Amino acid sequence: MPTLLPVTFAPFTDPEQPVLHVPAAGARLRPWRPEDAPAVRAVYADEAIQRWHVRVLESDDEAREVLDGWRAGWADGRESSWAVADAADDAVVLGRMVVKTFDPHGVGVVAYWTAPAARGRGVAPAALDVAAAWAFDSGFHRLELVHSTGNASSCRVAEKAGFEAEGVLRQSVRHLDGWHDMHVHARVVG
Repeated sequence: MPTLLPVTFAPFTDPEQPVLHVPAAGARLRPWRPEDAPAVRAVYADEAIQRWHVRVLESDDEAREVLDGWRAGWADGRESSWAVADAADDAVVLGRMVVKTFDPHGVGVVAYWTAPAARGRGVAPAALDVAAAWAFDSGFHRLELVHSTGNASSCRVAEKAGFEAEGVLRQSVRHLDGWHDMHVHARVVG
C-alpha cells in the first residue's frame, strides 16, 4: 500500500560517519574501532551497565563483534553509534552515544552509557546534547529517550540535555529483577 507521506529523510547517507566535538566534556564522538574492544568489554563488566543494559561481554572477540554491528549501523543507514572518547587521549573510551532511526519521517531514538571512570563529570549530558544537535541538523524532527524509572542517573542526563519528561510506559521492559516502568523523555527540533 503506498504511503501518502513521501520519505525524504535519510540521515546516515554520508560516506563517512562524522566526528563530533564535545568541548563541554573534553571529549569527542568518533566511530568505534576494533581496538576499542577491551575497553567496551570492561564497561560491560560493570554492575550498573549490566543492570540497565542486561548484557555482558565475555571476551574481546565478542566485544569486537558488537563493535562490528555498531559500525555497520552507519553503513546500513540505521544508526550512528559513537565512542565518546577523551579529547586529549582518543584511545580512552568515556562512553557510548547512539542515534537510531525509529520512524522514516524523522523520529529517532537515542541511547547512551558512561564508563564507570567517567561518571559524574557531565560527559553523558554534554555528549547527548551534541548528538541531538547533529541529529536535528541531519533532518530528525523528534528524538526519544527511554530509561527505567529506577535509573535516576539516566533521568538526570536526559533532563540536563533538554529532553523533557513525557510519561511512563508501565512495565514495558524486562530487566534481571523483573518488569520495569520506563520514563519517556523527548526533545523536538527547534
